Amino acid sequence: MKILQIIDSLGTGGAEKLILETVPLMSDAGHEVDVLLLNGEKTPFYEQLESTNSCSIFSLGKSFYNPFYIFKIIPFLFKYDVVHVHLFPAQYFAVLAKILSFSKVKLVFTEHNTENTRLNNSKFRWIEKFIYKYYQKIICITPEVKKVLKAKLDIDDNKLIVIQNGINTSNIKISTAADRKKIGFSDHDKLLIMVAGFRAQKDQDTLIKTLKELPEEYKLLLVGDGERRSILENLIKELNIKDRVILLGVRSDVYSLLKMSDIAVLSSHWEGFGLAAAEAMACGIPVLASNVEGLAQVVENGGILFEKGNVEDLKTNILKLNDTLYYKEIVKSGIEKSQQYEIQTMVEKLLCLYTETKHTI
Repeated sequence: MKILQIIDSLGTGGAEKLILETVPLMSDAGHEVDVLLLNGEKTPFYEQLESTNSCSIFSLGKSFYNPFYIFKIIPFLFKYDVVHVHLFPAQYFAVLAKILSFSKVKLVFTEHNTENTRLNNSKFRWIEKFIYKYYQKIICITPEVKKVLKAKLDIDDNKLIVIQNGINTSNIKISTAADRKKIGFSDHDKLLIMVAGFRAQKDQDTLIKTLKELPEEYKLLLVGDGERRSILENLIKELNIKDRVILLGVRSDVYSLLKMSDIAVLSSHWEGFGLAAAEAMACGIPVLASNVEGLAQVVENGGILFEKGNVEDLKTNILKLNDTLYYKEIVKSGIEKSQQYEIQTMVEKLLCLYTETKHTI
């Protein structure tokens, strides 16, 4: 089967990480899988995927919202059996390319979030309904995502397929902890880490404010980048905690950084799944996550949930982990919960869905 994955870019993020992890496994299963990027900037994820030699990576340019991309996508639609699209604006561009080209290729879309500005604005919902109509199947990464799409867009239940995200536990097991001294921290420091893009969906702000309220031995690693970087840098400066926070940018050694750290936090305003939380649980450190739909279901019974945006609640839950027995209990629960999200299971379900979609009339 010939499969094309279309995504905005291979920058930091859960959807991007899944492309990196799933494409080589699909290739190993005997399928021809390629990746088409709106923004083809060379990132750590891009370079990692390129090094696997499992696919061809095509780029439409160096931006995201160029409408001419619609016409550039058209030739690709005639070369594949199934086109799997991720994120906005790729979600819209692929549909418009299909309409303009009269291509009969089957489109699949993964909804990675429980909400976005278009879904929340009733004025845009008719456009969303129009776009979703052209996708044969819509993959929902949690039951909560499916519930939202049904409620807000009234999409046919047969179109909505729940396939939970997966993590590559094999790669996690063979990774080793990074050396914290090389980053500038000591063995006595208590390292908090958050792996997430610096964008509106994520809430690094609450974690940064919480750090200010914690004892001096607590330090923070922020892994990721994005349009809110300067805002976060200014907040760190205002709180006078620059010597306790390191912004590491986009990294390809996330598992090693997680294993080096003491506690992982995923603070979000909304979340579809929370891949970073599942990975952190598998790495054997306690996970604290915002109690928001999608993320809460991934972490519950495996980590600790705190009220979204509540500094005091997050602080209290971090300090509770000073109890060694409690810390070990959360670690054990997290490892057990993470085993539910093995990526091979996800890939098998995706390939079955592609086969079914390919033969849909």
